[in-house]
Amino acid sequence: MPEMHLCVTAGRGRCYSAAVNPASDLNETTLDGPKTRRWLIESRECAEMSTHRIARLGMDEALPPYRRVRMSPGGSFVLACVSGEGSILLDGRWQRVKPGMVCLAPPRVLNAFEAKGREKWCFAWVRYDEPSFVTPVVGAASPVMPGAHAEEIVRIITGLRAEWEGEKEPRMLHHWLELLHGTIRRIAQPWRSKEPRVAKLWSDVEQDLMRDWTLAELAHRSHCSPEHLRRLCMRELGRSPMQHLTCLRMELARRLLEQENDKLEIVAARVGYANAAIFSRVFRRWVGVAPGEYRGRV
Repeated sequence: MPEMHLCVTAGRGRCYSAAVNPASDLNETTLDGPKTRRWLIESRECAEMSTHRIARLGMDEALPPYRRVRMSPGGSFVLACVSGEGSILLDGRWQRVKPGMVCLAPPRVLNAFEAKGREKWCFAWVRYDEPSFVTPVVGAASPVMPGAHAEEIVRIITGLRAEWEGEKEPRMLHHWLELLHGTIRRIAQPWRSKEPRVAKLWSDVEQDLMRDWTLAELAHRSHCSPEHLRRLCMRELGRSPMQHLTCLRMELARRLLEQENDKLEIVAARVGYANAAIFSRVFRRWVGVAPGEYRGRV
């Protein structure tokens, strides 16, 4: 799906490139196709899942036309690819999912994914149930595609599946779910002990999103070159520094729309945009709906 680009203005009037909303033709969709194979557990069947607000989890083997579109999912979503390839809509753009990759998506932001090609796309997945008053597992600071964790998640879900299809002992199910949730939480927290300077940078940025941040200033604050900062962010977050800045701004904007009744012009200013029109355009591309529609849902 090719992306068109347009020029929009933020901050003090700088011009930057932004993808036209790729979600404009999407609607809530559940499409399996005749060759899809699914295994799943829902919280109503397994009481132990509710401890961590896990709504459902499973393993899919999918071929086109398999597609899922969730316009406003009620919780974080985690996908771990085993084999084959698919596409997932994250951060307002379609991205390829290959074997070994993990994808993390936050709640109440458009979430879509689909099978591609002739080979079966096999993946494990977990979907949470997280109301707006709950701190979600996947947040703005979480990496969009953390590396080298898919096998770990798949092994745990495979073990859970074996117990569910066998003894179904509540104590053992609880242990498997504890391990799964703990692993996901660890994956969803970037940097950890690595790159403390960059971790501090993003902590500082998050406290001052009204500021007209530039890549040069972000790099200077983290005591590295712009290119080195870009490589670090792509490795740890799956985003460029400026994309991550947008992600932080959209996360704050969602909270403001959920919790307060300020006009869009005020919300836009509080998250660093020059006016409501620019803010609305970026918000719609990133979240999947216009700010006013988003506010009406919560």
